[in-house]
Amino acid sequence: MTHPSDPDTTLATLPNGVRVVTLSLPHLHTAAVSVFVRSGSQHESSAQNGISHVVEHMVFKGTHERDCQRINLDAERLGAEVDAHTDKDHSAFHMRGLARDAGSFVRMLGDIVCNGSFPEAELERERQVLLHEFAEDEDDGLASAFKLFDKACFGDDHALAQPVIGTRRNIERFTRSALQEYVQRQYSGANVVVGVAGPVEPEQVLRDAHAAFGALPRGSENVVAAPAWVGGIKSRRLAGYGQTHVVLGFPIPALSGDHAASVVSAAVFGEGMSSPLMDEIRERRGLVYYAACSADVMELCGQFVVEASTAPKNVDEFFCEVMRLLLAHARDGVGAVGLERAKNQLAVRSWQDMERPTRRLEAAALDLFVLGRMRSRIERVDRLQAVTAADVRQAFERMLAAGGAVALAGRVGNGVVERARATVLAPGLAS
Repeated sequence: MTHPSDPDTTLATLPNGVRVVTLSLPHLHTAAVSVFVRSGSQHESSAQNGISHVVEHMVFKGTHERDCQRINLDAERLGAEVDAHTDKDHSAFHMRGLARDAGSFVRMLGDIVCNGSFPEAELERERQVLLHEFAEDEDDGLASAFKLFDKACFGDDHALAQPVIGTRRNIERFTRSALQEYVQRQYSGANVVVGVAGPVEPEQVLRDAHAAFGALPRGSENVVAAPAWVGGIKSRRLAGYGQTHVVLGFPIPALSGDHAASVVSAAVFGEGMSSPLMDEIRERRGLVYYAACSADVMELCGQFVVEASTAPKNVDEFFCEVMRLLLAHARDGVGAVGLERAKNQLAVRSWQDMERPTRRLEAAALDLFVLGRMRSRIERVDRLQAVTAADVRQAFERMLAAGGAVALAGRVGNGVVERARATVLAPGLAS
């Protein structure tokens, strides 16, 4: 079925529920092939936390017919770029190379996704790589702050608060059988989207996808209940750090909700050096050397996020000034120039994303997982362009009324947590 608003986009569904998205882009000489699985850290129990990420690594280490070396050589003989990632709501596997080899890429990715053998010896070797990655993540102050932030937002019990990378203990103890059982449960037709973009024919892509993924069991959709917003403050002192890393945020609607005004609000507040956050906090006051604002819209919920790295002596003033700016936006709204700037910046970024084949395939896959349909490129941009100044002010009002969440990592001074609690958290939401 061709998309009614994007004629270069075709969607088909295999008998087992695997959805196949083809972007026919005849002007390209290369083809991008991706497989998206609705399986990430939000689907894990605490005892399994990190297993999706381990699986992402291990599928490249052997299948029933190919060992690790053969998998690597098969891709590199064709000049292909290979990549993969794990997120909270999905895992993804990518290959990109010459368009003539698109069918081979579909079959290669089908082999690793459907036929992983998880060899014991490879698991022990890769475990050491994963532990090095874990240690590097633990040593990153801002990464530590973000992990604390998720716990401040959602509490300690919901899976969305768990880090994608998992825990050291889990990484050390995952067994081959645990990986196999997890894949057997999670990797099913209802939770897989195959995407191909390039100068390709949808009919051929569909045949290749059927050959590679048609044997997957249908299964049922991997659905997780949304978390309640908890709010509060989490902190962690890190030895050897001279800076304080701060993440501050508020709840916004999920991907299936009315999130457009919140996305525009984040751009209004902190997109670009002329935004209020960057102009006032960084340019005029010099309170931070790094700051950013974003709207993270996910399957289960959304987060309006302000992140910063600063000197410990500036943390209190940073919180005061950020809250002053947020409250001013809730009270006074945004001017015409600020709204124009934010919408144009979002439009440029949206179109840039849609000009990147792999990013466009990922957006389509997440739409299919959550919404059951693919939004067109025009719909994505138009929805943001339709946001009014009144919508933005109301979005700030709703966020602040819900109460904030704060995380601090690195050098955290005495009394900073208590003062941040008084400055940021709404009454009754402190924890």
